Amino acid sequence: MTDPPFPLSGTTLVTGPSNVGKTRLTARAIEAWVDRHGVDGVVVLDFGPELEHEGRVLGGRLSRFGALPDGVWQGVLEAHAPRAEGGTVEESVRLAEDNGVRARRLLEGAPADPRAVFVNDATIPFQHERGAVRLLTDYCDRAEAAVLNAFESDELGTDDPVSVRERAALAALRERADRVVRLDDGDG
Repeated sequence: MTDPPFPLSGTTLVTGPSNVGKTRLTARAIEAWVDRHGVDGVVVLDFGPELEHEGRVLGGRLSRFGALPDGVWQGVLEAHAPRAEGGTVEESVRLAEDNGVRARRLLEGAPADPRAVFVNDATIPFQHERGAVRLLTDYCDRAEAAVLNAFESDELGTDDPVSVRERAALAALRERADRVVRLDDGDG
């Protein structure tokens, strides 16, 4: 196992377009943390949808890169990919709202005293106004270390309501992060 290219302290936000290695890097960070500190207080929130869109697999869960160790608290959202699944703007907005409502329940049920938080596809729950990104950032602030990854690209849209909300959520995550690691097509 190689360590991730950032310290496992404070908050790290990993961004980039689809299929560049954001989820793989987050899985590597989990492995490095557990190797050093054990599983006590480790919280994993996996909001990553996985579906095929125009011949490419979009998103994906952390479990693609191996099982999480026993003792790690996992909150997995069976997430929609609103822009890829919604046939209309209205349907995409409805799917985004459903993600937000269900993700809030996951966050509310997460352990109150995390030591390390790892979040896959961190903007998915906040693609609708019903999702409050502050709930996630406040939660991550309680931990010694937080590693979040998030989609950052215009490949799925820019002006639709889901994309506009996602960019706002990404800006809020970026503002609260101690460091941002940007991956591009050549990094995966």
